[in-house]
Amino acid sequence: MDQRPFIDLGSDTKSRPTAAMRQAMANAACGDEAAFEDPTVNALCERVAALLGKEAAVFMPSGTMCNQVALSVLGRRGDDVVCDESAHIVWYEVGGTAANAGLNALTIKGDRGRFSAEQLRAAQRLPRMRHSPRQTVLSIEQTCNLAGGAVWSLAQIESVCAAARELGMKTHMDGARLLNAVVASGVDAARFAAPFDSVWIDFSKGLGAPVGAALAGCKDFIAECWYVKQRFGGAMRQAGIIAAGALYALDHHIERLAEDHANARRLAEGLAQIAGIGLDPDEVETNLVYFELDPARGTDGAAFCKALLARGVRMVALGPYRVRAVTHLDVSSADIDTTIAAVRMLQAA
Repeated sequence: MDQRPFIDLGSDTKSRPTAAMRQAMANAACGDEAAFEDPTVNALCERVAALLGKEAAVFMPSGTMCNQVALSVLGRRGDDVVCDESAHIVWYEVGGTAANAGLNALTIKGDRGRFSAEQLRAAQRLPRMRHSPRQTVLSIEQTCNLAGGAVWSLAQIESVCAAARELGMKTHMDGARLLNAVVASGVDAARFAAPFDSVWIDFSKGLGAPVGAALAGCKDFIAECWYVKQRFGGAMRQAGIIAAGALYALDHHIERLAEDHANARRLAEGLAQIAGIGLDPDEVETNLVYFELDPARGTDGAAFCKALLARGVRMVALGPYRVRAVTHLDVSSADIDTTIAAVRMLQAA
């Protein structure tokens, strides 16, 4: 197996398949996924649909494709998708919401990625005029990436989605880290997913599979998604090889997400004690740790991350003085202690 010469906290997408997962992938039964002849892909889609309490699911190469396909089916070109200002579909999908789905992103300034039913109602373009876009889709992100992995509560989700329905909107969940929210909150995935027309989960982040995500909804919705998946070039062939990794992850890597959360909290508490590092450990709910560097010390985020990598630890700058670290299955508690020591030495230099 390949060896990593540093502690990689750059993202949970840096996680690698375990030896047992690789074996499951090597042994996978395969067929033509696009013709519904791959038994492993079919089993994965059935599993995800049941997990999320939906009628059907479709396997996709990436979570970004899940978002773009879902929004293309749910929305009407030229209308608004309403989301938080920090949403992944706004920042990290290369304008695909506009280019692919033809939707305008109408953003709300939420509380660490989460907003209220009142804020959703206030975002409506009133009075309704033919000069203004219509609000067609509500999209939320669970957990909220740029908000440090904050978890939407079930009550807040139900309240916002109820308001969206009253306003005639479809509802979509970007569930890239939904299972982190499940483990952190104790709320079942199906309960979180129930108010949504579409929801997806990612396999290549905390679950540690190398590729893929799965989008779920009612049968008619998924049938429409297949048209768009085909159009985007997302249809696959002997995809059972990668679907087997996802199935293995669902069997073995969900409960262990709690270890990532504990390591993230351990990291946050350690970093908070170091001069020039600003963060509140109580805001670390899952596996994402964001912190601010003190500008007065003269080191920006990019320089900090470069110097830290030279000491054997990778983090990522996501702003002039903002840095992100993400725990995952390739990061141990000992790695966290090594990371804290490396940052302490760097800040003292």
